Amino acid sequence: MQKDMQENNVFAEGKVLLIDKPLRWTSFDVIRKIRNLIKIKKVGHAGTLDPLATGLLIVCTGKFTKKINEYMAQEKEYTGTITLGATTPTYDLESEPENFKPFDQLSVQQMQTAAQTLTGEILQTPPIHSAIKKDGKRVYELARRGVEVKLEARPVFIKEFDITKVEMPKVAFKVVCSTGTYIRSLANDFGELLGCGGYLSSLCRTRIGSFDLKDAMSMQQFESSIKNPELKNSL
Repeated sequence: MQKDMQENNVFAEGKVLLIDKPLRWTSFDVIRKIRNLIKIKKVGHAGTLDPLATGLLIVCTGKFTKKINEYMAQEKEYTGTITLGATTPTYDLESEPENFKPFDQLSVQQMQTAAQTLTGEILQTPPIHSAIKKDGKRVYELARRGVEVKLEARPVFIKEFDITKVEMPKVAFKVVCSTGTYIRSLANDFGELLGCGGYLSSLCRTRIGSFDLKDAMSMQQFESSIKNPELKNSL
């Protein structure tokens, strides 16, 4: 009992954990699992990843939860794919593709030009299927009930938007951006600029500030480290 309390105090004093979020887990699924493993309630993350996204989730425990806003404000890097030729209501694969249009006429040069148009400071409208609050309610809850939601466009900064590979209809990309950027919205805007529609078909967050995905643990690795005292000391 005394040993467990001492081990838990390590997390209560504060730790920054780098987790590679699994596909289909919500960010809160990760937090809930970690809380259960380390037996303290004060655990939070620095920036939500959608269930269909994978990659770097910064998790802070104990006294280090005070650092969450600092980490959230830092620059982020993503890789992923946009599928052209259709749109979805959620801008990703959480909903079914619709509004199919031809895309065979597009050149790589046109895609690169569209990406450059969406680089720098741009105005971006968040997806209506997002956790943003409007009149005290999460807008995705309103959207699911069929309530018409209108969100204002807001400035975000896209430092880099590079097309890395094209295998139509999928276009692979790398994006470096400011906090508050919705990559789903960027995918939708990209497809709109090209005139054929597009939606986010995969996403991985590879960096937040100086924290890199290559230094992150899987949830299985974290769970093993908690159960193995030798590994736990290295966290």
